[in-house]
Amino acid sequence: MHWIDWTIVVVYLAWIVWDGIRLSRRTEEIEGYFLANRSLPWWAVGLSVMATQMSAITLVSTTGQAFTDGMRFVQTYFGLPLAMIILSLTVVPFFNRARVYTAYEYLEQRFGPGTRALTSLCFLLQRGLSAGVVIAAPAVVLSVVLGWNLPLTILAIGIPTVFYTMKGGVQAVTWADVKQMFVIVGGLFGVLLVLMYDLSRDVSLPGALHLAGTAGKLNAIDFTFDLTQTYTFWSGMLGGLFLMLSYFGCDQSQVQRYLTAKSVDEGRQSLLMSAYFKIPLQAFILLIGVFVFVFFLFTRPPMLFDPATVSQVEGSARAADYQALDQQYTAAFEARRAAAADLAAAQDAGDAGRVAAAREAFTTRDRAMRDVRTEAIDLVKAVTGNDGYRDVNNIFPTFVTQYMPIGLIGVFIAAIFAAAMSSIAAELNALSTATVIDFYRRFFVPKATDAHYLLVSKFATAFWGAFACVVALFAVGLGTLIEVVNQFGSFFYGSILGVFVLALGVRQANGWGASIGLLSGMATVAVFTFHPSLSSISYLWHNVIGVVATTVIGTAVSIATGGPGGNASERVTPNATV
Repeated sequence: MHWIDWTIVVVYLAWIVWDGIRLSRRTEEIEGYFLANRSLPWWAVGLSVMATQMSAITLVSTTGQAFTDGMRFVQTYFGLPLAMIILSLTVVPFFNRARVYTAYEYLEQRFGPGTRALTSLCFLLQRGLSAGVVIAAPAVVLSVVLGWNLPLTILAIGIPTVFYTMKGGVQAVTWADVKQMFVIVGGLFGVLLVLMYDLSRDVSLPGALHLAGTAGKLNAIDFTFDLTQTYTFWSGMLGGLFLMLSYFGCDQSQVQRYLTAKSVDEGRQSLLMSAYFKIPLQAFILLIGVFVFVFFLFTRPPMLFDPATVSQVEGSARAADYQALDQQYTAAFEARRAAAADLAAAQDAGDAGRVAAAREAFTTRDRAMRDVRTEAIDLVKAVTGNDGYRDVNNIFPTFVTQYMPIGLIGVFIAAIFAAAMSSIAAELNALSTATVIDFYRRFFVPKATDAHYLLVSKFATAFWGAFACVVALFAVGLGTLIEVVNQFGSFFYGSILGVFVLALGVRQANGWGASIGLLSGMATVAVFTFHPSLSSISYLWHNVIGVVATTVIGTAVSIATGGPGGNASERVTPNATV
């Protein structure tokens, strides 16, 4: 990158950290450190809720997802508005009145400390894994920009974020989220303008959209009811609904956001902001990925977008095979570019007969080019031994760093890293809160000063930061990171949501039922994940499977063990009144 871009990145990130810490108030008290003394305005909390979810994964991986698979991913969020309405009417006023630090404190009053600890432990494991994936996304960017190896880039991102989170608490995290949301949206508009300008030299806007549609990139809605398909209207409305209910209603990283709001109404408004804006924003990001695809119809893309892997293959005994494929790829690209130009011209001229023939030719040339790329990926798998190799996470960083103008590269890279650091900081803060409140204070040191608990929380932050960095080393090679983080979540989310369904909606439920139901729900999801005859069912449906299995088995076990009076352990009311 140019020195101007580096200056923008360094100055922006330094300002984010300094201003976030400057705005922290009363963080010497645990309520100030964990919950900002429940004093934040709804719009700041709402932007923080969106920013915590929209990490660097969204910018790096979702655009790559759109490049390869089009707009279909947007269906994942179709259940989100309904989920936000349900949560605004139920858990937001409930948790606010309960005056809890974590979502799992109430479970102790309802079921006993064992159920609380088990559920919180599941959150810690799931969110710790997801934090690693969140670190992996910007690590991909930095490795492309600087040519650093992945372990070094992961540490370069993780270490500063851990220190930032340890120092500033939730107020620093929230106000950093507010600023980074504006920078991210501004950076996205900058990318779109550059794309529109570059494409205007080769194709009109209607022509570009027609090319994208011909390649199947604009197929946003699929009403097919197929449990093996991840992105359909029904998987988004049903599986996505349960995913969002659990994520925003039972995940401490999100619950902690709206617990910082001034009142119940402001907490509700903060969630409804996502209901209004999340789907349009997600569609906008996907559309940018689609336009990147159209851009590379007229500008030769790399056969593989991962330069480190390309260097490894070129240095192997199969180097000649790779070079031969690269020559075929160049020839296939030239043929596809000519076909794309012919189709765009025919579309602009309004010649229906010519459009039909040109469309068929373009489709054929596009398929031929994708076939060569598939052969190259197979070659990489053979050379590296990585059967799951995909370079989708490198596509958008390659475009940004090689084709964006000086200055805008710096702005967008700053946005990516700010998004990553804010999301990681929010997750580490939530992990620290659950560790200290649900375990350390509850089971080990129930009475100590706030200074003592804050010191322990900082050590917990450091531990989870190290854990996330280790996970990130493995997450990079797992495929599309936006899918990976949802897959991690879907293994736990439905079952955790089932525990809260039992707590809030099943009067007969007790601690034995809730705990056994939770474990049974995750075991059921594991069967559907790994059993050969069931593993083809999409992970989005795992959320439905988990909540149903947990609720049904938990209810049955509760009735068999004496109903509400048969809790697994003595109920102890936490320091809150419901």
